Amino acid sequence: MKINPVTLQSFIAIVEEGSIAKAAIRVHLAPSAVSKRIAELESHLHIQLLKRSNRGIEPTPAGRTLVRHAKSVLRDLDELVTEIRDFSSGIRGHVRLFANISSITQFLPHDLKSFLTRHPGINIDLEEHISSATTRAVAENAADVGIYAQADNEYELEVFPYQRDQLVLAVPRGHELARRKSVNFVDTLDYEFVGFHKGGAINYLLLRAASNASRTLKLRFQVTAFEAVIAMVRAGLGIGVLPAGTVNAFGSDSRLRTIRLADAWASRQLKLCVRNRKGLPAATALLVAHLLRESETVPAIANRDGNMAK
Repeated sequence: MKINPVTLQSFIAIVEEGSIAKAAIRVHLAPSAVSKRIAELESHLHIQLLKRSNRGIEPTPAGRTLVRHAKSVLRDLDELVTEIRDFSSGIRGHVRLFANISSITQFLPHDLKSFLTRHPGINIDLEEHISSATTRAVAENAADVGIYAQADNEYELEVFPYQRDQLVLAVPRGHELARRKSVNFVDTLDYEFVGFHKGGAINYLLLRAASNASRTLKLRFQVTAFEAVIAMVRAGLGIGVLPAGTVNAFGSDSRLRTIRLADAWASRQLKLCVRNRKGLPAATALLVAHLLRESETVPAIANRDGNMAK
């Protein structure tokens, strides 16, 4: 015999009501059905759980112990059902989010903070990955949501516009280009660059733009972080291309100048991807909806020279 919740509810009702008849009404069973459940329970446990007295039916010492544990078990079951329902409604859940460094640096801190304030029961695992790895992870179900800038393969994912950012040229103070307000990328190719690691979206854009101009990108150094590019540009080791918002976050000082890139590709559309939006778990669907709403309301980011980049 397996002890089921209805039997435990019936037993608690008998103890609290002091009567099988009243307990049967409370649990919506026939009195005979309640009596049978208790008899089977006592037989299964090999002990008497109830006794009759002048005050009605009372629990034995073993019965009182069972009442205490039964209430705990039923409470745990109720909490289990509530939590599972919370998952289905999006109140609780777990979302795996892969994103490129540009979105993590510029937009996600604000967007995730506002989301988690509204939905504190949802856990988000955020991992930084280059764009190509992000789309692949979503396609292979290693991530639920991906945010990226440029990927060779989008694997027939559902893709939505997220945020826009503006790439700018960062040069050290006193550089020949430092007085320019805007510049075409081709005019920078005579200078040595501090670039990003192979496979990064910005690295891909710069190499492609240089190739389209039948020129070579002079990569003196390649690093993996915006802070590293900024530090090396400040030191006069080259010039670099970064999103305007990251320069504001890490590099705004008198040793660094930023110049707007006039090329159309320098205004980038960051994207959000999922496998199938209609089939998303509730928590993931809530996060996706929130990020897409934020993409419509986020204020523009001004760089040091007053140019605006969303």
